[in-house]
Amino acid sequence: MKTITLRINLNELAVKGNELIIKVDNTDNEPTKTYVSDRVTMFVFMENIINDLNRQNRQRTMETYRCTLNSFKRYRNNKDIPLSDIDSKLMESYQDSLKSNGIAMNTISFYMRILRAVYNKAVRQELVADMKPFREVYTSIAKTVKRAISIDNVRRLKNYKPENKDEAFAIDMFFFSFYTRGMSMVDMASLKKTDLTDNVLTYTRKKTGQRMYIRWNGHIQDIIDRNPSPTDKYLLPIIVRLNGKERNQFRYRQGCINNTLKRISEKLNMTQSLTMYVARHSWASIARNMNIPLSVISRGMGHDSETTTKIYLKEFDSDSINRANMQIINALEIKDD
Repeated sequence: MKTITLRINLNELAVKGNELIIKVDNTDNEPTKTYVSDRVTMFVFMENIINDLNRQNRQRTMETYRCTLNSFKRYRNNKDIPLSDIDSKLMESYQDSLKSNGIAMNTISFYMRILRAVYNKAVRQELVADMKPFREVYTSIAKTVKRAISIDNVRRLKNYKPENKDEAFAIDMFFFSFYTRGMSMVDMASLKKTDLTDNVLTYTRKKTGQRMYIRWNGHIQDIIDRNPSPTDKYLLPIIVRLNGKERNQFRYRQGCINNTLKRISEKLNMTQSLTMYVARHSWASIARNMNIPLSVISRGMGHDSETTTKIYLKEFDSDSINRANMQIINALEIKDD
């Protein structure tokens, strides 16, 4: 005997487009499910997730989902597709298309992992049966090209005479990151004036949520003195208007700074193009070459997992990390014979 139950999840009506799920329980065997999901499409389902992220003010995550959706839309020529039609063959074809357009494997993995997360969410909501569509595509992370520059090249950048205000600002932002143990630019942009207390800069990493403490020094103060913020809120003049579009301002400034740094590296005939991310890699690379313990470097950059961080906190205090940072900064003043 079979019992047929019609079930409506009111919380998901907007996502499902008023769709019913029919669940069939077979008393003789394991329960089986029939999904009526032809009208639940990938584009619409992803748009709902993006809207939820926007309401939660998770802007960075929202942008990654939007970027992925736009890529998949281009592949599909803006033709939506039911979730039930997402299969391994389609994902392999999408991957091949990305490869043929010169997209890096790490970027392909980035898109695939987000689409997989979206698909798995639909599976959990019982919108579609799990057909394992991502089993044959690349979802790992490959080693990237080295982004660090040598201490000699950091010195060359430090001694470079900027030709205009844009160059001067870009170099100052590079060294603000370098002097603060490779602080990411998104964290730099979010720094508030109230984060600096008793010569200690305290902030929370956007990426990991880890609390960071950096001893203030004269090198960092010189950069602040040269680049005062026009707002009462932010420490650096990366976001200069409090108009509700701070994220757009950050992305624009980040692009301008990275483009300027790239031009400077070309003028200096560096083999490695400069970006703000190079500052972070360079701090870590130089620290390692100076035989600073890897555990101190990891703690200083906020690389640790929460569990590992607790272990390091028992072994190293903030003074150990700050002393290592000053050792690296002071090394810039030493010229090789």
